[in-house]
Amino acid sequence: MIKKTFAVAVLAAAVSANVQAAAARDYIEIVGSSTVYPFSTAVAEQFGKSGSFKTPKIESTGTGGGMKLFCKGVGVETPDVTNASRRIKKGEVEDCAKNGVTDVVEVKVGYDGIAIANSKKSAQLELSLKDVFLALAKQVPGPDGKLINNPYKTWKDVNSALPATKIEVLGPPPTSGTRDAFAEMAMQGGAKKIEDLHKLKESKDEAEIKALITKLGIPESAFNAKGEKVFEAVAHAIREDGAYIEAGENDNLIVQKLGANPNALGVFGYSFLDQNADKVQGSKIDGKAPAFESIADGSYKISRPLYIYVKKAHVGKIPGIQEFLTEFTSAKAWGNEGYLADKGLIPMPKEEQAKFTADAKNLTPMVFEEKK
Repeated sequence: MIKKTFAVAVLAAAVSANVQAAAARDYIEIVGSSTVYPFSTAVAEQFGKSGSFKTPKIESTGTGGGMKLFCKGVGVETPDVTNASRRIKKGEVEDCAKNGVTDVVEVKVGYDGIAIANSKKSAQLELSLKDVFLALAKQVPGPDGKLINNPYKTWKDVNSALPATKIEVLGPPPTSGTRDAFAEMAMQGGAKKIEDLHKLKESKDEAEIKALITKLGIPESAFNAKGEKVFEAVAHAIREDGAYIEAGENDNLIVQKLGANPNALGVFGYSFLDQNADKVQGSKIDGKAPAFESIADGSYKISRPLYIYVKKAHVGKIPGIQEFLTEFTSAKAWGNEGYLADKGLIPMPKEEQAKFTADAKNLTPMVFEEKK
């Protein structure tokens, strides 16, 4: 009995010690997007140097992986902040809510372009969004207009004006926000250039949708009253025959691999192109190269907003969160002449900066509205 009581006491003491250790976490934990990682890291380093708080710990997990960790619950064993290279999804909002993560503060931090780049040892490519879709889609229209498994082996097969080099594209996996944004902007943008797919996207008429599905050779079981949903399923499906190679969440690794294989292309955020301009070059897309000015004015079509998400419940429990947000949303960080612009972040217009500065200062919980 004495041994049992002693064992229980020891166990209780150990649990208490672990709880106290967890409760005593005195640094911010951040997870998420590899694209936002260098920007958050720059802010974290400045924050750690200039104040009385410890430098936040940041892990690059990819946007999807970060959301899973972030939405696991509230408490010091879960991250305080997650970086995202796309907006949070409806399903992720629901997962968060199920686990008690309800007051989430959304802060858009700027814009980024997605580069389709190659080694400077090779010539710069000039691609259209249609070229990108035809090169990488799992299925493309065949001679009779029906969708077939992608037969194209070289870029010249896609477009006679392009070189006869093998289609080999290194890109992010499905858990990456960059992959989501690439599918939405590049793949969908290219698919819309194909007449029947564009009609399918725009149609609200069930009879027309069914007729287009039949014409495209899509199984009747895929029918959806919203033609856009069927269109997205086709546009987002990337080929799995080796032409597209999932190269992980580390964009720097893709840059390195392009150096070793001058014939390959890589898909990654503009900031990595900017930081490695001596090694790689961005392809022109519909006549525009990925550059600070073309992303800022919207003329480069593969660009997207970047975010951080913060648990309001952790503010005041984990020291420094409010102050970290103040640093991130300061003019010296995300302003036109800020240190994040030097790292490739495209600043937001002043009106947007004012809105998200206020949201961060007031810890305003986001109101999620699904994009129509």
